[in-house]
Amino acid sequence: MGIELFKIYVFCLLGCVLVSCGVHQKNITPEVSTVGLGWSSNSVNTVIFRQNALTTYKNTQFTAYYDADSNLIIAKRELPNGAWVTAKTQYTGNTADAHNTISIAVDGEGFLHVSWDHHDNELRYAISKTPLGLVLGDKIGMTGIDEQKVSYPQFYNLTNTGGLLFLYRSGQSGRGVLVLNSYDVLTKKWTQLHQNLIDGENLRNAYWQAYVDLKGTIHLSWVWRETYDVATNHDIAYARSLDGGVTWQKSTGEQYTLPITESSAEYAWKIPQNSSLINQTAMTTDSDGNPYIANYWNEDDKTQYQIVYLDNGNWKKENTAFRTTEFKLGGGGTKKIPISRPEIFIDKQSGKKITYLLFRDASRGSKISLAYKNLQEVSDWQILDLTEKSVGDWEPNFDKELFKKTGKLHIFQQEVIQVDGEGLKTKKATPVQVIELNKLPYKNLL
Repeated sequence: MGIELFKIYVFCLLGCVLVSCGVHQKNITPEVSTVGLGWSSNSVNTVIFRQNALTTYKNTQFTAYYDADSNLIIAKRELPNGAWVTAKTQYTGNTADAHNTISIAVDGEGFLHVSWDHHDNELRYAISKTPLGLVLGDKIGMTGIDEQKVSYPQFYNLTNTGGLLFLYRSGQSGRGVLVLNSYDVLTKKWTQLHQNLIDGENLRNAYWQAYVDLKGTIHLSWVWRETYDVATNHDIAYARSLDGGVTWQKSTGEQYTLPITESSAEYAWKIPQNSSLINQTAMTTDSDGNPYIANYWNEDDKTQYQIVYLDNGNWKKENTAFRTTEFKLGGGGTKKIPISRPEIFIDKQSGKKITYLLFRDASRGSKISLAYKNLQEVSDWQILDLTEKSVGDWEPNFDKELFKKTGKLHIFQQEVIQVDGEGLKTKKATPVQVIELNKLPYKNLL
């Protein structure tokens, strides 16, 4: 074989390898399992702040949702291939209000904790009667302190202790405080760590997102809102706890004097009001414990997904820049928005740290989409659509406990509709499903 022919052969062979890898990445086919039929006349089953819609304890995966008659349904299966077993509980929710979500978690002894149906009303909370059971006990209180005006209940698993955190807002939009409770799996009791962790000073309130990393550090970030109007959202602030939520500090290690207020908060990024900054999004960390906060707001006449992250002690921002349109946020209630709020997670592949955003965008047909990039490289974001059909006004929820332990991505999926300003539109129940992506796509690193 002549030298020129050999060069052509090698070039073609390499091209085939690259094309093959590219096709392999783009044609990742998720597996889908169906749990049951769920309420779909608004987005109450799929709003991002559910925390959690899916969670896994050892090999048992749990989910929860409202059915067409507003019954609280819980379900479980054995991974990797077990069939879903569902149970209709004795509880219902006011599904006409998309705020009234269901949050679940499993403690270190396998008991399922469920909180549901809240928007400025009394605490609704129950525990399974047996480990890994689907029969819930009676509705009970936690601490008995500030449990009359509960909104946005969220459970978080504490690393290595088997305990849980429970965060919720006490008060109303524009003048609420953040309450933090902690559950001891040995005593089976809740303790209120903070009755007012973040104080809006009767002038504003914090809309937060949190993440517990593999070292046990609790990361908390939030935007402030001045009134009921989403247009008054501004700024992204940050705090962390190294001792299970008892004390809090800035990213520099400086201790906060509690409660945290607008004047004392550390700001990861300053964003003015009327920027279409959304609230209640998501955050994560890399393997070194650096926080990454996902959001969107308007910049250069486009509404873009943005990532604010800590790198070598400095806050940085990544503008994903893959959207081409702009919209304006304003008003109260659950909004009908052309894009979902983003979920974020990070995975190391081939020694490189890949950042992923999970979202839905009307300009892409309202499918479930996954964007990914190595933030240390100058390159465009890659986007993969995980569904062929629209999921309506769905927002992302995925099984964070499973991903932390295995790197497998399991996503809660349901096609729903949302009418702007807390409206309803009659719609038949739609399948509640789990999308399973056991291998993540990534940019070709050859």
